[in-house]
Amino acid sequence: MYNGPIIDAHQHFWEPDINPHPWLAKEVLIPFRYGDYSAIKRRYLPSDYLADAGEHRVVASVYVDAEWDPRDPLGETRYIHGVAQSCGFPNAVVAQAWLHHADIADLLAAQAQWPLVRSVRHKPGGAATPQEAKSGTRSLMSDERWRQGFALLQKHRLHFDLQTPWWHLDEAARLARDFPTTQIILNHTGLPADRSPEGLAAWKAAMKHVAKYDNVAVKISGLGEKGIPWSVERNRRIVREALAIFGSQRAMFASNFPVDSLCVRLEDLWRGFKQIVADLAPQAQRALFYDNARRLYGIDTQPPEEA
Repeated sequence: MYNGPIIDAHQHFWEPDINPHPWLAKEVLIPFRYGDYSAIKRRYLPSDYLADAGEHRVVASVYVDAEWDPRDPLGETRYIHGVAQSCGFPNAVVAQAWLHHADIADLLAAQAQWPLVRSVRHKPGGAATPQEAKSGTRSLMSDERWRQGFALLQKHRLHFDLQTPWWHLDEAARLARDFPTTQIILNHTGLPADRSPEGLAAWKAAMKHVAKYDNVAVKISGLGEKGIPWSVERNRRIVREALAIFGSQRAMFASNFPVDSLCVRLEDLWRGFKQIVADLAPQAQRALFYDNARRLYGIDTQPPEEA
């Protein structure tokens, strides 16, 4: 199995007791795809992450916005740069940016000035079910004001991290077509929550549609299921089909920790990913665990054997 360096392409650090994460407040429980998430309402910093990673050689990580108070998106960017300066992690940042807000031009210019910011994320909402999407409910990806904000990303050489369920990937495909020079990174494997044969067939078709555009890559992550422990057996097919669709040069593994600690231990997650792709060529495995995240997020780090 792969034993080389890993860049975790999607994870979070936080200190809910001192920072403004409304959804992590002690008295708050929002509807959440993994159910009760009270267990993650605790401080989680690089030392915690590296302890959880155990034997796996995670040499760098990508911090993704963690629903910090949207009234102060730059506060989160400032905070995480402080963490990086003191701890050496994370090594790239996906910052918060609400693309349809009136101040988006100024905000993107400000976010782009921070040395670790490579991308932004704004979950575009939309339909809660495939049926709602079929009936015409659209996400913000079809909103003209939101798209005007998206158009500004190219100016600042920023990528866009997209978290949306597969039934909105037709909109994502139009976005990729209309803005071919902006890199889109699809989070959490397109959220294939419905594991029925019909659900997975629809997810696969949607993934194939958006993968037609070369400026779309995918993070293989966020595959937990409510009330069901993460396992190789339950996730092998999804991982391999995502790789068959996007190829080993447009996909990367990520943990979504500490969120996915609700479903799996970090050591077991990395071991599971390694088992699923153990038959691939060594260069393909390295691309998935290290090279692609390093390239797409512009991470300036050398693994031990290259130092």
